[in-house]
Amino acid sequence: MRGYLFTISQLTKLLVRRYFRSRIAIFFSVFFPLLLLFVFGFLYSNNKDVSFKVALFNNSNTEFAKQFATNLDQVKALSIQKDLTDMDAAKEKMNRSEIDAIIELPPEFGQINSQNFPSGQVKVLYSQNSQQAGQTIGSVLQGILDGVNVQLTKIQPPLTVKAESTADQGLTAFDYAFPGLIGFSLLGLGIFGPLNMLPAEKKTGALTRLRVTPLRPSQFIISYMFSSLATGVLSITAMFLVAITLFEFHLVGNLLVFALFTIFGAIMIFGIGVGVGGWASDEKQAAPLGNIITFPMMFLSGIFFPRYLMPEWLQGVTQFIPLTPVIDGMRLILTEGKTFIDLGPQLGLMAIWTVVVYTIAFRVFRWD
Repeated sequence: MRGYLFTISQLTKLLVRRYFRSRIAIFFSVFFPLLLLFVFGFLYSNNKDVSFKVALFNNSNTEFAKQFATNLDQVKALSIQKDLTDMDAAKEKMNRSEIDAIIELPPEFGQINSQNFPSGQVKVLYSQNSQQAGQTIGSVLQGILDGVNVQLTKIQPPLTVKAESTADQGLTAFDYAFPGLIGFSLLGLGIFGPLNMLPAEKKTGALTRLRVTPLRPSQFIISYMFSSLATGVLSITAMFLVAITLFEFHLVGNLLVFALFTIFGAIMIFGIGVGVGGWASDEKQAAPLGNIITFPMMFLSGIFFPRYLMPEWLQGVTQFIPLTPVIDGMRLILTEGKTFIDLGPQLGLMAIWTVVVYTIAFRVFRWD
């Protein structure tokens, strides 16, 4: 047994050293996940304050309309595109979704009525593909006009709404998406990595030469898993540092619990990649089988969007996909502060999959 473990440790060291000699491997395992993190991080950070792009056309000559148009420029929810001065050009841009809506102040807007108050109606034009944005902009303008009406008439409406903060630190969209990005990184490291490397090494005869040694397939698989785990820890650590320092990621749960849970999930996922890559004799066998395995996990495990948006029957099916308990568990730890006691279902399903994938990997592994 001591010799068995010694062989694994020595082979793991060799594989890790080989990894750090490959710039391509470092790029795809560390820098590529960081690039993806930057894309999603800046995407979500730019959405902290929602702002709609609108074109404003003031066709009224009244002082009230001029003042109203000036005040609209101070509304954070509206980003007025001042370069748009032609209605037809604005409509063309709106149809191409370059702007969300058009705000028009008619000629009669702001004229004094019989009660000696400014009157009129603001028009919000929107296309069918921006209906939700147009209705939201209409609600924003209605709220502004309601405040103006109260100031003019001095009459407080009998029924109102009051919004109060709970003073609790809420989670951002990035906080919720970050565990999914880690899961995507594990998917790339644990499955695409072995699918590309092992068939290529068989093709060059590198693994064939190991066949004549006393090395067992299980020793090679475990060593390969540990070396991949080391690179995975490096990649996830870099992602964590970037998420916390640049995108203000809010860590709710315990970092040690998350680290141990993620390592367990990585071990399971790496077993899938080593099993498929170890069985495939060349890239022609590995590529289609890898796509069949990874694409359902990529789109049905909650990486990029939550599973509760799926139909209930599909949620029941996808909960048994190998990556699903990993994503769910990481998200529960990071966003809700759950512990191992709370993650019994996820840990149990991951343990079952770990036994299954490594049992299959040990049996189907081929040196050539």
